[in-house]
Amino acid sequence: MERIAFHLRIEDGKRAAYRDEHEDVPNELESAYLEATEVETYSVFEKDGHVFGYMEVDDPEAIRNVMAESQAQAEWDDVMASILIDETDPWMEEVYRMV
Repeated sequence: MERIAFHLRIEDGKRAAYRDEHEDVPNELESAYLEATEVETYSVFEKDGHVFGYMEVDDPEAIRNVMAESQAQAEWDDVMASILIDETDPWMEEVYRMV
């Protein structure tokens, strides 16, 4: 499994909306991820308007493709458009891992 992570920022005053939307993530979006590759874990953390997403996946490129090209992700992006600050490259580089 490979570890990948991303960082996003929430628009001022939209933290509650972000959390509310994540109470009911569409099944189609989850299915798109799970059909693309094996997902060991996918967690999203939020604090003070900063979002950190962490995944352990078999094929990181497959997940990135789902995020870039799937209809389910496009629909989710529409929901998030007024909540998140637009980021051109949210992907993070791993700089340390304790084994």
